[in-house]
Amino acid sequence: MDAVTQRVRAVRAGINRISPFPLLVRFGVFLAALGSFLLAFPGEALVGRALLGLVVAALLPAFGPRRVWPTFAMLVAVAGWLLATAGFGQRVELWRLLGLAAALYLVHTLCALAALLPYDAVIDPTVLVRWLTRAGAVVLAGAVLGVLLTQAGGVGPSGGFLTATVAGLLVAAGATALLGWLLRRR
Repeated sequence: MDAVTQRVRAVRAGINRISPFPLLVRFGVFLAALGSFLLAFPGEALVGRALLGLVVAALLPAFGPRRVWPTFAMLVAVAGWLLATAGFGQRVELWRLLGLAAALYLVHTLCALAALLPYDAVIDPTVLVRWLTRAGAVVLAGAVLGVLLTQAGGVGPSGGFLTATVAGLLVAAGATALLGWLLRRR
């Protein structure tokens, strides 16, 4: 019985040591994941138990950012997007696609920050501001590049989609090469 009371006291002491910024980051992970689900899934699927399941799926990466849950949440959002477009026949709209990409990137980057911060970390607020500013710059650059590639896809009578596909593949190959070079540089 003494071991149980010591365990309860340890948990209570741990809860009392929690600082607000790691909780704020994890709340941001939850909001970004839930936002990605709301943008990806069709409105007809966002009722009842399905909505409760999506809320639970959005909570998982907030509680376990070092585990498989961020990837799981992103795959759920992608499955929702495929369900909406292929299953329910919704049109692909640029604003929804850009919003989904931004939300998924925010899930990714906020999970990376949450994985670094222990619950009792005391950090300067400028760290969070700089992190979010950098994330906003990446989202903005990705949105601009995405719109430009979308416009390039419409160029030409029939080869426009091929141009956009090749440009996207070159960007993906360049990003992979850059990440590989950065990894070897360590």
